[in-house]
Amino acid sequence: MRTERCVVRSRVPGLAFEWRCGRPHVLGQSMAFDFGSFNLTDEFNILRIICGAFFIPHLYAKFFVPEALGFFVAAGFKPPRVWMYLACAVETALAIALIGDFYTRPLAAVAAVHLLVASAAVWRVTGGKWLWNIGGYEYCLFWAICCAVVAMHG
Repeated sequence: MRTERCVVRSRVPGLAFEWRCGRPHVLGQSMAFDFGSFNLTDEFNILRIICGAFFIPHLYAKFFVPEALGFFVAAGFKPPRVWMYLACAVETALAIALIGDFYTRPLAAVAAVHLLVASAAVWRVTGGKWLWNIGGYEYCLFWAICCAVVAMHG
């Protein structure tokens, strides 16, 4: 069986771009939708999708649970409403990117840093409690580590 190669590379210096069989690709990052990103027999895809999906309940809470703003006040974020909406914007972008497999490496690293900040805020508010089931920072830290693994693998 003969496979035809159809690759045209950019001749512009510094522009890493090519056409593969009629579809554009930026080298190192696919611009075409790839169903392989949702192959659930690949354990990395499961971890990446879960890391993104877990932002969704946090977004819901920030909009519909009144105590969410109180957490930002208690953590010392000033002005708390601005920081809460900024966190919503960041978490929305991270959820979409991680679930959809867009710019996975850099945005998973952003997610890890975001969650480390959240861990520090939880630690500050709870007085250093570790266990998540009594309000500790264990969950945020675990989630940050998972996002860091996604960023390393990406």
